[in-house]
Amino acid sequence: MNHPALRSSGFKTLFLRRLKVLGALVAMLLLALGATYLFAPQWLLRAGYTLQAWQADLHSRSVEVDGARWVYYEGGRGPTLVLLHGFGGTRQNWVPAAKYLARGFRVILPDLPGYGSSSPVPASEGGIHGEARLLAGFVQALGLQHFGLVGHSMGGAIAGVYAAAHPQRVFGLALVDSAGLPFPPNAFARMVMAGQDPFVFDDRAGLRALLKLVFLHPPRLWPRFEDALVAQNRSRHAFLEGVFARLRTPRDATALVPVLPRLTMPVLGLWCRNDQVIPPSAMDALRKGLSATPQIAMTQLDGCNHMPNLEQPRETAQVLTQFYLLPATGG
Repeated sequence: MNHPALRSSGFKTLFLRRLKVLGALVAMLLLALGATYLFAPQWLLRAGYTLQAWQADLHSRSVEVDGARWVYYEGGRGPTLVLLHGFGGTRQNWVPAAKYLARGFRVILPDLPGYGSSSPVPASEGGIHGEARLLAGFVQALGLQHFGLVGHSMGGAIAGVYAAAHPQRVFGLALVDSAGLPFPPNAFARMVMAGQDPFVFDDRAGLRALLKLVFLHPPRLWPRFEDALVAQNRSRHAFLEGVFARLRTPRDATALVPVLPRLTMPVLGLWCRNDQVIPPSAMDALRKGLSATPQIAMTQLDGCNHMPNLEQPRETAQVLTQFYLLPATGG
């Protein structure tokens, strides 16, 4: 018979051996993560984006439209909402809010052409009117017949131009801190008119300045992640600079003004009270221009700057949910 002390000693030896193996595996994993952070931080960023989308129950898909590849997230069930990001952004900007919206809606979050993982396009097609035309092809390719359209910043101007041209498809339009509207000049507007583009940067300082401009509480990023975002932005400089030049023109800067009287669906204006880029006063022009819409809703959120979908995602989703679930929207 085995003595109890011998059996105890054997179990301890086996436990220590397995503990050493586990420790070696953890050390190897940490070493691999450290090496990836130092030499390929963009891989970790992509992994983080994938994890965030997975937690929101969003699935990455793609579709070819006239030779261009659109990449988008899709998830949830219910009435369809298409959410457009702003200038320099990606579909990832809407993921935190989409996590809540997907509980009652089918949500579609595309990377607009020229941004994120979608096909690059010339700057001439990357402005408000060009993207609105491309959006029509995307909508047709997905077979969307009746949906709610949400646009943030430049995406709001794109959404408004599209909705005016295709009112029969859009059962409700939500403009979130939207571009395309006039407002009294602020520091950002003066910067833009002087030809400075804060959305194009070459170093960490430029990235931090942009984050300070658009966030009330700028996120703090690890240095190598900052480098990855700088490299990503640098690779798109020509496109971003070309689009920015178009956005500065009167036609694009006030793109929503001529189309507002043609909007015949319910319209929501949703703004951050502390927006330093496009101030809430832009809602005055929005309200005055809407002469044919059956329902106008205006809401301001506290605790955010220009990015409510990232700084106040739950509250943003709540406002959108209330708007799109009202009987008047037809959703």
